[in-house]
Amino acid sequence: MKFDVGVPSGAIKHFESWVGDGQLNEFAVAAEQAGIDGVSVTDHPFPEDSWLANGGHHAFDPFVALTSMAAVTTRIALRTNLLVAGYRNPYMTARSIASLDVLSHGRAIVAMGAGYLKAEFEVLGADFGHRGKLFDEAIEAMTQAWSGESVHRGGAFPADGHTMLPRPVQRPRPPIWIGGNSKAAMRRAAVLADGWLPFPQGEVMSKITGSPPLTDLDDLKVGIAEARRLRAEAGRTEPFDIAFSSFTRIDPEGDPDGEKYREQISVYADAGITWLSLGCRGRTLDACRDELAWLGKAIVAPYQQTAKQS
Repeated sequence: MKFDVGVPSGAIKHFESWVGDGQLNEFAVAAEQAGIDGVSVTDHPFPEDSWLANGGHHAFDPFVALTSMAAVTTRIALRTNLLVAGYRNPYMTARSIASLDVLSHGRAIVAMGAGYLKAEFEVLGADFGHRGKLFDEAIEAMTQAWSGESVHRGGAFPADGHTMLPRPVQRPRPPIWIGGNSKAAMRRAAVLADGWLPFPQGEVMSKITGSPPLTDLDDLKVGIAEARRLRAEAGRTEPFDIAFSSFTRIDPEGDPDGEKYREQISVYADAGITWLSLGCRGRTLDACRDELAWLGKAIVAPYQQTAKQS
Protein backbone atom coordinates (compact mmCIF):
# COMPACT_ATOMS: atom_id res chain seq x y z
CA MET A 1 0.00 0.00 0.00
CA LYS A 2 1.21 3.48 -0.91
CA PHE A 3 -0.31 6.79 0.22
CA ASP A 4 -0.92 10.12 -1.44
CA VAL A 5 -2.48 13.42 -0.46
CA GLY A 6 -4.12 16.14 -2.51
CA VAL A 7 -3.67 19.87 -2.23
CA PRO A 8 -6.92 21.00 -0.52
CA SER A 9 -9.32 22.15 -3.24
CA GLY A 10 -10.56 25.04 -1.11
CA ALA A 11 -7.04 26.44 -0.83
CA ILE A 12 -7.10 27.88 -4.34
CA LYS A 13 -10.13 30.11 -3.78
CA HIS A 14 -8.57 31.56 -0.63
CA PHE A 15 -4.96 31.09 -1.65
CA GLU A 16 -3.49 34.31 -0.25
CA SER A 17 -4.86 33.64 3.23
CA TRP A 18 -4.30 29.88 2.99
CA VAL A 19 -0.64 30.11 2.02
CA GLY A 20 0.21 33.07 4.27
CA ASP A 21 3.93 33.78 4.09
CA GLY A 22 4.67 30.36 2.63
CA GLN A 23 4.58 28.76 -0.83
CA LEU A 24 2.54 25.99 -2.40
CA ASN A 25 5.75 23.97 -2.77
CA GLU A 26 5.97 23.68 1.01
CA PHE A 27 2.91 21.43 0.93
CA ALA A 28 4.79 18.90 -1.20
CA VAL A 29 7.91 19.19 0.96
CA ALA A 30 5.86 18.52 4.11
CA ALA A 31 4.18 15.53 2.47
CA GLU A 32 7.52 14.08 1.41
CA GLN A 33 8.99 14.61 4.87
CA ALA A 34 5.99 12.79 6.35
CA GLY A 35 6.80 9.71 4.28
CA ILE A 36 3.77 10.09 2.03
CA ASP A 37 4.33 8.60 -1.42
CA GLY A 38 2.50 11.02 -3.70
CA VAL A 39 0.90 14.45 -3.98
CA SER A 40 -1.95 15.36 -6.33
CA VAL A 41 -3.70 18.40 -7.81
CA THR A 42 -7.03 18.80 -9.60
CA ASP A 43 -7.88 20.16 -13.06
CA HIS A 44 -10.48 22.86 -13.73
CA PRO A 45 -9.25 25.42 -16.27
CA PHE A 46 -12.42 27.57 -16.46
CA PRO A 47 -15.38 26.28 -14.40
CA GLU A 48 -18.90 27.69 -14.58
CA ASP A 49 -20.04 30.02 -11.79
CA SER A 50 -23.16 27.96 -10.99
CA TRP A 51 -21.01 24.87 -10.36
CA LEU A 52 -18.66 26.86 -8.16
CA ALA A 53 -21.63 28.14 -6.16
CA ASN A 54 -22.74 24.58 -5.44
CA GLY A 55 -19.56 23.10 -4.04
CA GLY A 56 -17.24 23.27 -7.06
CA HIS A 57 -13.67 24.51 -6.80
CA HIS A 58 -10.89 26.26 -8.66
CA ALA A 59 -7.52 24.72 -9.50
CA PHE A 60 -4.00 25.67 -10.41
CA ASP A 61 -2.80 24.51 -13.80
CA PRO A 62 -1.81 20.95 -12.86
CA PHE A 63 1.40 20.84 -14.87
CA VAL A 64 2.66 24.16 -13.55
CA ALA A 65 1.84 23.22 -9.94
CA LEU A 66 3.34 19.73 -10.14
CA THR A 67 6.50 20.89 -11.91
CA SER A 68 6.95 23.58 -9.28
CA MET A 69 6.62 20.97 -6.53
CA ALA A 70 8.97 18.63 -8.37
CA ALA A 71 11.72 21.23 -8.13
CA VAL A 72 11.78 21.13 -4.32
CA THR A 73 11.28 17.38 -3.76
CA THR A 74 13.23 14.28 -4.72
CA ARG A 75 11.07 11.23 -4.06
CA ILE A 76 7.37 11.96 -3.94
CA ALA A 77 5.18 11.00 -6.93
CA LEU A 78 3.41 13.82 -8.77
CA ARG A 79 -0.16 13.01 -9.79
CA THR A 80 -2.95 14.70 -11.69
CA ASN A 81 -6.35 14.12 -10.08
CA LEU A 82 -8.18 14.04 -12.35
CA LEU A 83 -6.86 15.45 -15.60
CA VAL A 84 -9.86 15.79 -17.91
CA ALA A 85 -8.80 14.18 -21.17
CA GLY A 86 -11.09 16.16 -23.46
CA TYR A 87 -10.03 19.61 -22.29
CA ARG A 88 -6.79 19.52 -24.29
CA ASN A 89 -5.43 18.14 -27.52
CA PRO A 90 -3.78 14.83 -26.54
CA TYR A 91 -0.48 15.78 -28.14
CA MET A 92 -0.33 18.95 -26.05
CA THR A 93 -1.19 16.86 -22.99
CA ALA A 94 1.49 14.32 -23.89
CA ARG A 95 4.06 17.10 -24.26
CA SER A 96 3.23 18.50 -20.81
CA ILE A 97 3.33 15.07 -19.15
CA ALA A 98 6.61 14.12 -20.83
CA SER A 99 8.14 17.42 -19.70
CA LEU A 100 6.97 16.84 -16.12
CA ASP A 101 8.27 13.27 -16.12
CA VAL A 102 11.70 14.25 -17.47
CA LEU A 103 12.14 17.25 -15.19
CA SER A 104 11.03 15.25 -12.12
CA HIS A 105 13.26 12.27 -13.02
CA GLY A 106 10.34 9.92 -13.63
CA ARG A 107 7.81 10.77 -10.94
CA ALA A 108 4.67 11.57 -12.96
CA ILE A 109 1.41 9.65 -12.54
CA VAL A 110 -1.38 10.60 -14.92
CA ALA A 111 -4.81 10.09 -13.38
CA MET A 112 -7.38 11.03 -16.02
CA GLY A 113 -11.13 11.19 -16.32
CA ALA A 114 -13.76 11.68 -19.01
CA GLY A 115 -15.18 14.74 -17.21
CA TYR A 116 -18.78 15.69 -16.54
CA LEU A 117 -19.00 19.50 -16.65
CA LYS A 118 -20.61 20.24 -20.02
CA ALA A 119 -20.30 24.01 -19.61
CA GLU A 120 -16.56 23.77 -19.00
CA PHE A 121 -16.15 21.60 -22.11
CA GLU A 122 -18.08 24.13 -24.17
CA VAL A 123 -16.18 27.20 -23.01
CA LEU A 124 -12.91 25.41 -23.82
CA GLY A 125 -14.11 24.40 -27.29
CA ALA A 126 -14.04 20.72 -26.35
CA ASP A 127 -16.40 17.98 -27.53
CA PHE A 128 -18.62 16.87 -24.63
CA GLY A 129 -20.89 14.56 -26.61
CA HIS A 130 -18.10 12.34 -27.93
CA ARG A 131 -15.77 12.58 -24.93
CA GLY A 132 -15.71 8.83 -24.26
CA LYS A 133 -14.64 7.77 -27.76
CA LEU A 134 -12.16 10.64 -27.94
CA PHE A 135 -10.73 9.64 -24.55
CA ASP A 136 -9.89 6.14 -25.83
CA GLU A 137 -8.22 7.55 -28.92
CA ALA A 138 -6.37 10.14 -26.85
CA ILE A 139 -4.72 7.44 -24.70
CA GLU A 140 -3.55 5.64 -27.84
CA ALA A 141 -2.31 8.88 -29.44
CA MET A 142 -0.40 9.94 -26.30
CA THR A 143 1.21 6.52 -25.95
CA GLN A 144 2.39 6.62 -29.57
CA ALA A 145 3.75 10.15 -29.15
CA TRP A 146 5.73 9.07 -26.08
CA SER A 147 7.53 6.41 -28.13
CA GLY A 148 9.92 9.07 -29.41
CA GLU A 149 9.42 7.68 -32.92
CA SER A 150 7.64 9.14 -35.92
CA VAL A 151 3.87 8.84 -35.46
CA HIS A 152 1.62 7.82 -38.35
CA ARG A 153 -2.03 7.46 -37.40
CA GLY A 154 -5.50 8.44 -38.50
CA GLY A 155 -8.70 8.66 -36.48
CA ALA A 156 -9.69 11.65 -34.40
CA PHE A 157 -6.08 12.71 -33.85
CA PRO A 158 -4.27 12.13 -37.13
CA ALA A 159 -0.51 12.53 -37.33
CA ASP A 160 1.59 11.75 -40.37
CA GLY A 161 5.31 11.95 -39.69
CA HIS A 162 5.51 13.80 -36.36
CA THR A 163 7.97 13.04 -33.55
CA MET A 164 7.90 14.12 -29.88
CA LEU A 165 11.09 14.41 -27.82
CA PRO A 166 12.24 14.07 -25.14
CA ARG A 167 10.61 10.79 -24.24
CA PRO A 168 9.27 10.37 -20.71
CA VAL A 169 11.72 8.80 -18.27
CA GLN A 170 9.22 6.06 -17.39
CA ARG A 171 8.96 3.46 -20.15
CA PRO A 172 6.97 2.73 -22.13
CA ARG A 173 4.97 5.61 -20.60
CA PRO A 174 4.16 7.25 -17.27
CA PRO A 175 1.41 5.30 -15.47
CA ILE A 176 -2.08 6.23 -16.64
CA TRP A 177 -4.88 5.73 -14.13
CA ILE A 178 -8.53 6.15 -15.10
CA GLY A 179 -10.95 7.69 -12.63
CA GLY A 180 -14.65 6.91 -12.42
CA ASN A 181 -17.12 4.26 -11.26
CA SER A 182 -18.85 3.62 -14.58
CA LYS A 183 -18.44 0.46 -16.63
CA ALA A 184 -16.85 2.57 -19.37
CA ALA A 185 -14.25 3.96 -16.95
CA MET A 186 -13.54 0.49 -15.57
CA ARG A 187 -13.12 -0.94 -19.08
CA ARG A 188 -10.87 1.95 -20.12
CA ALA A 189 -8.72 1.43 -17.04
CA ALA A 190 -8.46 -2.33 -17.45
CA VAL A 191 -7.88 -2.47 -21.20
CA LEU A 192 -6.08 0.77 -22.09
CA ALA A 193 -4.48 2.05 -18.89
CA ASP A 194 -2.34 1.06 -15.92
CA GLY A 195 -4.65 1.67 -12.99
CA TRP A 196 -8.22 2.36 -11.91
CA LEU A 197 -9.33 5.08 -9.55
CA PRO A 198 -12.92 4.50 -8.35
CA PHE A 199 -14.22 7.00 -5.81
CA PRO A 200 -16.72 6.86 -2.96
CA GLN A 201 -19.91 8.83 -3.51
CA GLY A 202 -23.59 8.66 -2.68
CA GLU A 203 -26.70 9.10 -4.81
CA VAL A 204 -26.62 12.92 -4.70
CA MET A 205 -23.06 13.24 -5.98
CA SER A 206 -23.74 10.46 -8.48
CA LYS A 207 -26.40 12.61 -10.14
CA ILE A 208 -23.93 15.51 -10.37
CA THR A 209 -20.95 13.57 -11.71
CA GLY A 210 -22.87 11.12 -13.87
CA SER A 211 -20.83 8.27 -12.38
CA PRO A 212 -22.55 5.46 -10.43
CA PRO A 213 -22.65 5.61 -6.63
CA LEU A 214 -20.12 3.64 -4.60
CA THR A 215 -20.95 3.45 -0.92
CA ASP A 216 -19.53 0.27 0.61
CA LEU A 217 -16.59 -2.09 0.57
CA ASP A 218 -18.50 -5.03 -0.87
CA ASP A 219 -19.38 -3.06 -4.01
CA LEU A 220 -15.77 -1.90 -4.25
CA LYS A 221 -14.53 -5.50 -4.12
CA VAL A 222 -16.98 -6.48 -6.85
CA GLY A 223 -15.69 -3.64 -9.01
CA ILE A 224 -12.05 -4.56 -8.48
CA ALA A 225 -12.76 -8.19 -9.37
CA GLU A 226 -14.55 -7.12 -12.55
CA ALA A 227 -11.71 -4.76 -13.55
CA ARG A 228 -9.20 -7.55 -13.12
CA ARG A 229 -11.39 -9.91 -15.15
CA LEU A 230 -11.59 -7.40 -18.00
CA ARG A 231 -7.85 -6.89 -17.88
CA ALA A 232 -7.13 -10.61 -18.01
CA GLU A 233 -9.62 -11.01 -20.85
CA ALA A 234 -7.74 -8.33 -22.79
CA GLY A 235 -4.46 -10.17 -22.24
CA ARG A 236 -2.97 -7.39 -20.11
CA THR A 237 -0.43 -8.85 -17.68
CA GLU A 238 1.40 -5.69 -16.54
CA PRO A 239 1.05 -4.43 -12.94
CA PHE A 240 -2.33 -2.78 -12.33
CA ASP A 241 -2.87 -0.23 -9.56
CA ILE A 242 -6.14 0.42 -7.74
CA ALA A 243 -6.24 3.85 -6.10
CA PHE A 244 -8.97 4.89 -3.70
CA SER A 245 -9.91 7.31 -0.94
CA SER A 246 -11.57 5.67 2.04
CA PHE A 247 -15.28 5.70 2.81
CA THR A 248 -14.60 7.32 6.19
CA ARG A 249 -12.50 10.38 6.95
CA ILE A 250 -9.41 10.30 9.09
CA ASP A 251 -10.20 11.80 12.49
CA PRO A 252 -7.14 13.13 14.38
CA GLU A 253 -9.33 14.13 17.34
CA GLY A 254 -11.40 10.97 17.66
CA ASP A 255 -8.51 8.69 16.70
CA PRO A 256 -5.38 10.54 17.89
CA ASP A 257 -3.08 7.52 17.53
CA GLY A 258 -4.48 6.57 14.13
CA GLU A 259 -5.08 3.00 15.28
CA LYS A 260 -8.69 2.74 14.09
CA TYR A 261 -7.83 4.11 10.66
CA ARG A 262 -4.83 1.79 10.29
CA GLU A 263 -7.18 -1.14 10.82
CA GLN A 264 -9.23 0.11 7.88
CA ILE A 265 -6.09 0.35 5.74
CA SER A 266 -5.45 -3.35 6.20
CA VAL A 267 -8.99 -4.07 5.02
CA TYR A 268 -8.47 -1.93 1.92
CA ALA A 269 -5.15 -3.62 1.21
CA ASP A 270 -6.80 -7.04 1.45
CA ALA A 271 -9.46 -5.83 -1.00
CA GLY A 272 -6.76 -5.05 -3.56
CA ILE A 273 -6.19 -1.31 -3.08
CA THR A 274 -2.58 -0.37 -3.86
CA TRP A 275 -2.77 3.42 -3.32
CA LEU A 276 -4.87 5.14 -0.65
CA SER A 277 -5.54 8.87 -0.65
CA LEU A 278 -5.27 10.56 2.73
CA GLY A 279 -7.41 13.69 3.00
CA CYS A 280 -5.88 16.96 4.14
CA ARG A 281 -8.42 19.55 5.32
CA GLY A 282 -6.16 22.25 6.73
CA ARG A 283 -7.58 25.74 6.28
CA THR A 284 -4.08 27.22 6.23
CA LEU A 285 -0.70 26.02 5.04
CA ASP A 286 0.49 25.88 8.65
CA ALA A 287 -2.47 23.69 9.57
CA CYS A 288 -1.72 21.44 6.59
CA ARG A 289 1.90 21.09 7.69
CA ASP A 290 0.72 19.94 11.12
CA GLU A 291 -1.83 17.59 9.59
CA LEU A 292 0.70 16.06 7.19
CA ALA A 293 3.18 15.54 10.02
CA TRP A 294 0.45 13.79 12.02
CA LEU A 295 -0.46 11.59 9.05
CA GLY A 296 3.15 10.54 8.72
CA LYS A 297 3.54 9.80 12.42
CA ALA A 298 0.15 8.21 13.17
CA ILE A 299 -0.77 6.54 9.87
CA VAL A 300 2.03 6.09 7.33
CA ALA A 301 5.05 5.15 9.47
CA PRO A 302 3.22 2.67 11.76
CA TYR A 303 1.51 1.01 8.80
CA GLN A 304 4.77 0.70 6.88
CA GLN A 305 6.49 -0.75 9.93
CA THR A 306 3.74 -3.31 10.39
CA ALA A 307 3.87 -4.20 6.70
CA LYS A 308 7.63 -4.83 6.90
CA GLN A 309 7.22 -7.10 9.92
CA SER A 310 4.54 -9.15 8.22
